[in-house]
Amino acid sequence: MRRLILFLPLILFIHCKQQPASPTGLVTEKAMVVSAREEASQIGVAIMEKGGNAFDAMVATELALAVAYPYAGNLGGGGFMVYRKKNGDLGGLDYREKAPLGAHKDMYLDSLGNVIPDMSTLGATAVGVPGTVAGVMEVHKKFGSLPLSEILQPVINLAKKGVVVTQKQAERLKSYKEAFIEVNGDSTKFAAYFKEGDTIKYPELASTLQKILDNGRDGFYKGEVAQKLAAFIQESGGFITEEDLAKYEAKWRDPIVFDYKDIKIISMSPPSSGGVTINQIFKMMEPYHLSDFGHNSAKTIQLFTEASRRAYADRNYFLGDPDFVDIPLDRLLDDTYLQTRMADFSFDKATPSSEVSYGEVEIVESAETTHYSIVDSEGNAVSATTTLNGGYGSKLYAAELGFFLNNEMDDFSAKPGVPNMFGLVGAEANSIAPEKRMLSSMTPTIVEKDGELYMVVGTPGGSTIITAVAQTILNVYEFNLSMQEAVNAPRFHHQWLPDVVMFEEEGFSNTLKTELESKGYKILEGRTPVIGKVDAIRVLPNGKLEGGADKRGDDTAVGF
Repeated sequence: MRRLILFLPLILFIHCKQQPASPTGLVTEKAMVVSAREEASQIGVAIMEKGGNAFDAMVATELALAVAYPYAGNLGGGGFMVYRKKNGDLGGLDYREKAPLGAHKDMYLDSLGNVIPDMSTLGATAVGVPGTVAGVMEVHKKFGSLPLSEILQPVINLAKKGVVVTQKQAERLKSYKEAFIEVNGDSTKFAAYFKEGDTIKYPELASTLQKILDNGRDGFYKGEVAQKLAAFIQESGGFITEEDLAKYEAKWRDPIVFDYKDIKIISMSPPSSGGVTINQIFKMMEPYHLSDFGHNSAKTIQLFTEASRRAYADRNYFLGDPDFVDIPLDRLLDDTYLQTRMADFSFDKATPSSEVSYGEVEIVESAETTHYSIVDSEGNAVSATTTLNGGYGSKLYAAELGFFLNNEMDDFSAKPGVPNMFGLVGAEANSIAPEKRMLSSMTPTIVEKDGELYMVVGTPGGSTIITAVAQTILNVYEFNLSMQEAVNAPRFHHQWLPDVVMFEEEGFSNTLKTELESKGYKILEGRTPVIGKVDAIRVLPNGKLEGGADKRGDDTAVGF
């Protein structure tokens, strides 16, 4: 009896540990979309209620974000998508922007070989060939179940009716107003002052979407829209031609798939660096009993930071467009190699980044991306991250067509060793070449557990995307948080260079930071931005879905 009493707490502890966290986010029975704006989530869900699948909903959600969230949603940018079908089939789609045919390695350098300020970030010279429309059309062609008219009509209606400005959107528009005027002149639509509650209508975007509905991908990449777009970019000093647009193709790619303990993680392959880098981080951490250290404890932060430091060093050196660069993936993802990378790690002190180079076998990019996660009633899952790169991209607004254009050329290494706008330091593998795709940190991810769908997750955040996605997965799996709690939890970030750990403003004590500083970690001082806006879905043990919509934005989960 005494022995039983002693064992009872242990039995209870083991039992408790195995119980998944109770949901705190929206719970629905069958299907869900979580995205940066309620309007886009609602349109995606309505498509599934009409009998459409997750892929139909992806097309609708992606294009609705171009209307409702022009900060990052787009026709003038590109992205990545990973999917898992109900039968377990996996795949990925690369609709990342490309360098135009007229691009060359030194196009952003002056006669002395120095990077020309703003040329790769502001205005027409920064624009890469957009991939979004090709991406959604490719998805619809391969997996769509509803006619394009049923999917696009609600988006066209939204553009005509207009979108109500939220408080956060009003603040963003105000903060970018001077840049809009600098690039487009003071007659641009966005030179106006927008306040919370105003409605912004997009009749020109509705017209562009109608041409895509009538003519499919050729409605954007050929004909009137392509002519107007190429002429506008060139008149504004940029490089994209009608030939660049006509030649653009989205590309199906095999995702990066790996196990971490007893879950399987499916994430995007190059030219996204997300899957490779998250794979390295998780595998370097796998030998440790992370859950015993505690959520966001000093030890957890140390281990994650040191794994990130080494993974980002490799990312910046080896990764680029696989159609142009031979990436040693087998070596980079080899367990023995990764254990060797962590051999000099100690909980006693930080490893300075100056002592961590790429392994024996560098990054900055914009934070203004957007992500959405979808699960349909059959169990198909889509995780998609799309971007203009910077907030409102290059700030160049094609008024006749109704959308902003990307500044994605900045994601190349304009000059090896010189940081981009996100502070990422790149190498030769990510140098500029005609028709090459620039390296990205976008990390759309799907997680399986026991062979079943477990989580769909992703986020904006530039170079912080990878660490935000990894921490969100660990929050649910290792620290037993609900999906909404996992998304809300405070985040931190380290990317090799600069050698600082960035913490969100709220949620980390001074005592914790002092302890880390005593071990040699440099803490980023002053105001720090939010790290990511994660939109995620967890499949509960009873098969229902829990949404995690990030409170850092206007993000919203909708389902039925």
